[in-house]
Amino acid sequence: MAKTMAVEPGSHFLAGKSICVIGGGIAGLAFAVGFHKHWHHACKPPKVTVYDRDSPDPARWRQAESYTVSISGYSDAGGLLALQQLCLVDQVLAHAVTGLQGSGCFKIWGPGWREYLSVRRRPLGGLPTASIRIARKDLRTVLARSVESCENSSVVWHSYCSGVEKLASGRMRVHFQCRGSSSQVDCDLVIAADGASSEVRAALRPADRLEYVGAVLRGGLARFPDGVPEPVCQNWGFITSSGVSCFLSPVDRNTVLWAVGHNQDQPARELSRSSTRQEQQAVIEEGARLGSPFREPFPTMVRLTDAQTAMCINGRDKAPFCHDDVAEVPVVYIGDSNHPMSPFAGFGANLALSDARDLAQQLSGAHGSIEEAVRAYDGVSEPRARRVWLGSRRSLNRGHDTGWRHWSFLVLLVVGSWMAWLVAKLRKMARLG
Repeated sequence: MAKTMAVEPGSHFLAGKSICVIGGGIAGLAFAVGFHKHWHHACKPPKVTVYDRDSPDPARWRQAESYTVSISGYSDAGGLLALQQLCLVDQVLAHAVTGLQGSGCFKIWGPGWREYLSVRRRPLGGLPTASIRIARKDLRTVLARSVESCENSSVVWHSYCSGVEKLASGRMRVHFQCRGSSSQVDCDLVIAADGASSEVRAALRPADRLEYVGAVLRGGLARFPDGVPEPVCQNWGFITSSGVSCFLSPVDRNTVLWAVGHNQDQPARELSRSSTRQEQQAVIEEGARLGSPFREPFPTMVRLTDAQTAMCINGRDKAPFCHDDVAEVPVVYIGDSNHPMSPFAGFGANLALSDARDLAQQLSGAHGSIEEAVRAYDGVSEPRARRVWLGSRRSLNRGHDTGWRHWSFLVLLVVGSWMAWLVAKLRKMARLG
């Protein structure tokens, strides 16, 4: 029979225990911050240690860390609300690329840059903005510094999780590789936050695999010496044509991310750190070919793209799940380790922050056991992630439609934009009247 981490009167089921967080990405770091913020018990707090394969120096992180992510504050699932509750929203907003003081919003353009849709939403909870874009590395840096300033919390860098197992005692043992040497750590609870290709999930849930969604993303970072041109210098969104779309987002004043997506029956060969310059350039050229319907400044973006920043990503995702066996195996999966979204979803960072906040609240709360806490967490996290997952599948199909489906989609966008404009005008007239 499984051991249950039950609470004694005046104590807590995690008092004096150790929590091992695998992965120092957005979800893992935010959980560590959140747990520290929400622990208000008089008993001894648990030790929370985050392990990550990267260097502590952000300048040495992978190129993908330079890409921007969208953090929203217009719904309960948005990451800005989670950051607000972690007392980090001001620090994060200081690094925002777009979205502050009314600058920029989400747009959809036609191949000639005719605007089909412009979306501005109302922020919740007194937030100053409904949505921002921020470089992933800047968000991680804010979170990592916050963890390292918390008592009983730390980050161990250069540590790659190579395996995990349950011990006869009921505790968990995590195996690491660190600069060529092996080590192991025993703990009472594992938080798996090691991303879409989770080593923890592969070891403990081998049948729970990623599924190819039938679309590929190709692109890179274009650098404009005189500044990113209109209309993408502050806005982000999609330029679309029949059967193909391109996501665009400024990274800084001189850099823009572009990524052409289209349906493809079989996965493409993805790039890796060992890919040659020729392979990188081939990805850019294929992105240019697929994006040939798009007018300037898209061709210039392609021409100004550094081949070393090229990316080729196969869209993969997986349905979210609940932790029905946490009493047997004390492991909780958050963020992409639980419900990896394809790059076409655009909401992964928000779910990572929301998961981290909610799990931290439940585990540090007044529940009588880890099972009760995780059950309460699952009741919020799983349906939220499932809504986003199902919505991303529908959006992917609409965005890459061809023929009459594509044109009917654009008609709906144009009509929707016109109706939004008309409603706004009528409301303004009513106020003036």
